[in-house]
Amino acid sequence: MSLTRLDPELERDVEDVAELADFFRAGETDDFRVGTEHEKIGLYDQTLSPVPYDGERGIGSLLAVLHREYAFDPLEDGGNLVGLEREGSSITLEPGGQLELSGAPLATLHETCREFNEHLALMKHVSERFGIAWLGLGIHPLAKLDDLPRMPRERYGLMRSFLSERGDLALWMMHGTGTVQANFDFSSEADAARKLRLALAASPIITALYANSGVSEGGPNGFESRRAWVWRHTDPARCGFPAFVFSDEWLEGGAYRHYAEWALDVPCLFIVRGEHHVPLGGRTFRDYLQNGHAGERATLADWNVHLTTLFPEARMKRVIEVRGADAVPPSLVCALPAFWKGLFYDDASLDAALERVRPWSAAEVDALHAQVARKGLSAVSPGGPVLEIARELVDLSAAGLARIGAPNRRGETEELFLESLYEILDRGVSPARAVLDLWDGAWAGRIDRLIEYAKY
Repeated sequence: MSLTRLDPELERDVEDVAELADFFRAGETDDFRVGTEHEKIGLYDQTLSPVPYDGERGIGSLLAVLHREYAFDPLEDGGNLVGLEREGSSITLEPGGQLELSGAPLATLHETCREFNEHLALMKHVSERFGIAWLGLGIHPLAKLDDLPRMPRERYGLMRSFLSERGDLALWMMHGTGTVQANFDFSSEADAARKLRLALAASPIITALYANSGVSEGGPNGFESRRAWVWRHTDPARCGFPAFVFSDEWLEGGAYRHYAEWALDVPCLFIVRGEHHVPLGGRTFRDYLQNGHAGERATLADWNVHLTTLFPEARMKRVIEVRGADAVPPSLVCALPAFWKGLFYDDASLDAALERVRPWSAAEVDALHAQVARKGLSAVSPGGPVLEIARELVDLSAAGLARIGAPNRRGETEELFLESLYEILDRGVSPARAVLDLWDGAWAGRIDRLIEYAKY
């Protein structure tokens, strides 16, 4: 099975912006679910060196074992095994050898966390044969950029070539970082608009709570979320905080069209034809829509692919995807979708959270993001100290989850998944600051202590 296969329903030609806006409308649903994506950074546990694709102990061989022995369907690119699928979830290979679990869209967080923990147990069991350890960190703690491997996927080669000219840290983003993300449904255009506005405005708060990349290239790097700083220097045209989402017009109507108009003017990395990615030479999607390319006309499938190459801190596809968190230890992974579910899927919490951050401008949120990358929870937002805002939002999420209910077999509601966030709030510092304090104290700068902390 090819990783580049396309949905036949999307292969029809499109001619105008209204059809592109309607692409988002087709995602509307009242069956709200949560999908969680989690990346982890691999290294050999004896040498602490990065894991290449090739070789008997390489990632390609590890994926082959998962395919043969655990009934995963293979995903291939150019004859290389680069991913696996099973029961609505997938394991895919990121550009520098990070592995990502893209979880199935599930009704409750209990199911989501069970899926995640089962995945971790399987990966640990199989990876031990290869001497590979997987880390919950936002950036590779040891390797220099040139030491990180390059995975054999055609799209990654095109992305390397294009993005390296747009941002001086773009290759670090691709090969050295790890994150946790989550996807959420929307019921209408107005619902999508409110959720995306909240997601973007509150994203720096999540970045502060999840900052976990203060050590790279073997020592402290001057940041609490180096990963967030890397993303700030990847490609300003497709990353960050699109200003139009912070306008009054965004919440007043026409959000699908507004988002489509923005995406149309972002350079298009490539389209997919057959088994190959075709670069568009930096042309915008609007140019491609109007004029075609080498005899090809724009399709909805091309639009879908283009949307996946846009990287604002929160983005809209046929779901709202939140993207602001570093990779972290397991308990915090489950807390991320819990935090956003409590805000997004309860009307009272959504109203209150949006009201709290609505006055913030795009410029203010962007500046806060830069501050948070360095200072974590000690940063100051336009509405007050980040630590205080974070507690307010977590409290609103807990109240939302309580109203949603969704108990497990023991009668526990989904609020339990926020406990690890309350521990951070009570401590008053991000995971990265706690690690850096240990680095300067009990760990005495020993990288093996960091690896033990971060290993799954």
